[in-house]
Amino acid sequence: MFANAIVLALREIRRNVLRSTLTILGIVIGVGAVITMVTIGEGATAQVQADIQKLGSNLLQVFRGQGFGGPGGARSSSPPFSMADVEAIKNEINGVRAVAPSANTSAQAIYGNANWSTMVTGTDDQYISVRDWPLATGRNFSDSELRAGAAVCIIGATVQRELFGQEDPIGVSMRLRNLSCQIVGTLSAKGQSGFGQDQDDLVLVPLRTLQRRMVGNADVNSIMVSAREGVSTEKVQADLERLMRERRKIRPGADDDFNVRDLKEISSAMTATTRVLTTLLAAVAAVSLLVGGVGIMNIMLVSVTERTREIGTRLAVGAMARDVLLQFLIEAVTLAAFGGIIGIALGLAAGAVATNAFNVPFVLNVGIVVLSFAFSAAVGIVFGYFPARRAAQLDPIEALRHE
Repeated sequence: MFANAIVLALREIRRNVLRSTLTILGIVIGVGAVITMVTIGEGATAQVQADIQKLGSNLLQVFRGQGFGGPGGARSSSPPFSMADVEAIKNEINGVRAVAPSANTSAQAIYGNANWSTMVTGTDDQYISVRDWPLATGRNFSDSELRAGAAVCIIGATVQRELFGQEDPIGVSMRLRNLSCQIVGTLSAKGQSGFGQDQDDLVLVPLRTLQRRMVGNADVNSIMVSAREGVSTEKVQADLERLMRERRKIRPGADDDFNVRDLKEISSAMTATTRVLTTLLAAVAAVSLLVGGVGIMNIMLVSVTERTREIGTRLAVGAMARDVLLQFLIEAVTLAAFGGIIGIALGLAAGAVATNAFNVPFVLNVGIVVLSFAFSAAVGIVFGYFPARRAAQLDPIEALRHE
């Protein structure tokens, strides 16, 4: 009986192809829109997580001032850090894998006829370890170069491309303001950070080189701390805050004049934001499914009116009311299911095109695909039940009289 009802439903749908197509259009748009929005949202979330991860694993950053320090990291109203602070972090906080001081300034990098405005970061040999940033070629700073403030540097991929093109820069000297420094290494490309900053547009020099020969002070504007794998970054953050308050002699109850940021917290906050936006967009798109359901109900009501004599004939020759109910219900569900399948295909295709256009990963969320299809079938059941029930309750004699 059930198989026969399916055959009859498919036959009726095929007999009115254009009307059936227009009927499922709302379902197709709704399912396709939901899948597209969720796919874009999941891709954006994955991109945010990947961009944050590029900054370094288990990374905490200590900035001057209460706000989030930018590349310059300077806060004129807050005292700078010192190398003694860096040594205290290394010696007094458990669970620390590496610590790197940082001071920054902007400068024009010049080589031959090429020049490029970039960020110069003074740091030590722990920087690439803290940032999980391997060298592409060359070597790291030596201890003697760090102690002496030697005129050596390591350049990022953007600086290498803009100044040297395809030429090997190792061993070549370039100028930063009035400082002529020899290039001893190049960093591997990292691309943009989650904040839209080109991470490869920088030059690393020994901290003392920047302090003595470029900015003329001994300030450390920020400190980067990498926690060991398996160590809670929340605990390290709390220890850092306690130690900095002690060293900077901040009274109990007074506000900090520094800021410790855990990149995991930033990643979680940005991920949560993108997911909320994705949910809202998917909810708006899902309204199309309800509109499609209303369309199915209207067309099925028209179909009941058109086929009143057919229904009366079936009831007169012995068909049960439940048989008629099942037939019309299956027609509605089949229409919705077809719409769901087409919508899934269009949604995945649109999602692939959109993620490629936005340069984010294509992340297939199987759960939302299944949920969309199930919801489309549920729409068919809910909105198809009323027309099916109306058909099943027709009086056979009245139905046979219908013109």
